[in-house]
Amino acid sequence: MLKNITRFQEALRKRNQLGTLRTLKQKAEGIDFCSNDYLGLAGNKKLQTIMLEKINKNPQWLSGSTGSRLISGNSQIADSTEDFIAEKHQFSSALLFPSGYNANLALFSTLPDRHDTIIADEQIHRSVHDACKMSNARKLKFRHNDIEGLESILKRQKGHCYIAIESLYSMEGDLAPIREIADLAKQYESYLIVDEAHAFGVFGNGLVSQYGLQDKVTANVITYGKALGSHGAAILCNDIIKSYLVNFASPFIYTTSAQSFQWMSIKAGYDFLEDHKELSIQLQENIKIFRSRELRSPSWEGSPVQAIIIPDNQKLQFLQDTLSQEGFLTYAIYSPTVKEGTERLRICLHSFNTEKEIIRLTEIIKDFI
Repeated sequence: MLKNITRFQEALRKRNQLGTLRTLKQKAEGIDFCSNDYLGLAGNKKLQTIMLEKINKNPQWLSGSTGSRLISGNSQIADSTEDFIAEKHQFSSALLFPSGYNANLALFSTLPDRHDTIIADEQIHRSVHDACKMSNARKLKFRHNDIEGLESILKRQKGHCYIAIESLYSMEGDLAPIREIADLAKQYESYLIVDEAHAFGVFGNGLVSQYGLQDKVTANVITYGKALGSHGAAILCNDIIKSYLVNFASPFIYTTSAQSFQWMSIKAGYDFLEDHKELSIQLQENIKIFRSRELRSPSWEGSPVQAIIIPDNQKLQFLQDTLSQEGFLTYAIYSPTVKEGTERLRICLHSFNTEKEIIRLTEIIKDFI
């Protein structure tokens, strides 16, 4: 036991020495350029009023669900929300989860078996890597957005393959070539799973929906803790896969269901987005203002996530601290979250950021780099 404690202390000491030690902090006051609240719905007073009115009429929704959905935690609102989501995205079924992390654990630990291979983009979210550890399948990685590299791997496989990608990557801020990858998946009779955590809401119901790829995607993961300003996630799929997950996915079977308030807030968020399309339009205007400032970034020009690469931890920390002193909240990303040498300042743009704020932010960064 003492040896283990020493090992833990040494690992923490090294992180502290490198300036990458993580600690919990209270949410700071300032101009938000770090959160995933792309459309400002987490603090939207109109949406809060709508949800409060619903809760006043149905206070029981605030109570705990009392169990997993297979025991006592299912409800009419959970079922109806899933039907609503499936119809919105034009999939035959949807299955709700308490979080996107939980949804990815369920998918990749359950669908592939020991004869299968999971082929993941090297920039895929950590939840997929953790899920693969729970799976008996073999895991391979392909170079980020490299279609030729992916095809080269697919050609060498004999069993079933599951291709794992995001539509909009949360660290690079770039798009996957989804249509081309979907064509490859069909050509090699592989299963395609697309995580749309950062695309949903920013681009309507996500890029799978916009491109009409529902028939080419095995599972589409939508999360609600970002542009929707809520919490939870849904796996969009066909009826067979939903039933299979309900029967065999441990992260679903053995998790207490979220309270009905969470499912209600998701549906309310969809309705609110439908009635306030100006929010995503304003977000795109703000992204254009940021990009017009000509900061070097590998991110896609239409992405709400913009990365400024600064492969020097001390310099990166100093920049973040300088911005904080000026009232700007940004987030520095260090290895191992990203590859060593690609450390970055991750800037998230929102519909509520003003032109003046964006220009001042970029001025400080330009002076620094």
